[in-house]
Amino acid sequence: MDYVKAFVVGGIICALVQILMEKTKLLPGRIMVLLVCSGAVLSFLGIYEPFQEFAGAGASVPLLGFGNVLMKGVKEAVDNEGVLGLFMGGFKAGAVGCSGALIFGYIASLFSSPKMRK
Repeated sequence: MDYVKAFVVGGIICALVQILMEKTKLLPGRIMVLLVCSGAVLSFLGIYEPFQEFAGAGASVPLLGFGNVLMKGVKEAVDNEGVLGLFMGGFKAGAVGCSGALIFGYIASLFSSPKMRK
């Protein structure tokens, strides 16, 4: 049942983003920033944690989940380090995900070749 909830919630998030892309003139980069910021705001308001417990990977994997991770990292770092934690927390919390994306992207590039347009 956990897989079904994750699939449905993740699909709803993706469908809403697709509608946003089709019906507005927002560029994909701005939509991505909007999603990360929305996840951080929902985390700040205390809404995202119960949502993530319900939906599992359907809520933690999309960009909303990345905003949540950044917000939790900043909150923890500010509690431990003070104001300096504003600058350190997001980097510490998001480092593993960003590093994984870069490393696996590089590995994938070794096994594929770009198709040049003529």
